[in-house]
Amino acid sequence: VQLQASGGGLVQAGGSLRLSCTASTRTFTDYTVGWFRQAPGREREFVAGISRTGRNIKHINSVKGRFTISRDKNTVYLQMNNLKPEDTAVYYCAADEVGNNAYIATKVAEFDSWGPGTLVTVSS
Repeated sequence: VQLQASGGGLVQAGGSLRLSCTASTRTFTDYTVGWFRQAPGREREFVAGISRTGRNIKHINSVKGRFTISRDKNTVYLQMNNLKPEDTAVYYCAADEVGNNAYIATKVAEFDSWGPGTLVTVSS
């Protein structure tokens, strides 16, 4: 499946952005989806994930209370509030086709499909 992430940009610390991830398939709900980010000189890290149904979600500790992942039939969102300079990175969405409605993939190697990324820059 081909993915496209959008919604990145330049924002001041404390501001908000909403990232969107759309897919080329009509059955996007067959996939668990994750948001990852990669800052310069650092490894790609898992940020948030959501199960096929959307009932199960997971966020890393550093974004809990600030970021929220959600989905509808065709799009997965990452609402990012109270952004901090350390959130600056290229953000990627990734999808893994799974049969388990509750499963959330979190490791880079689990995901079959990746979008090209969208840059988020948070100024202090």
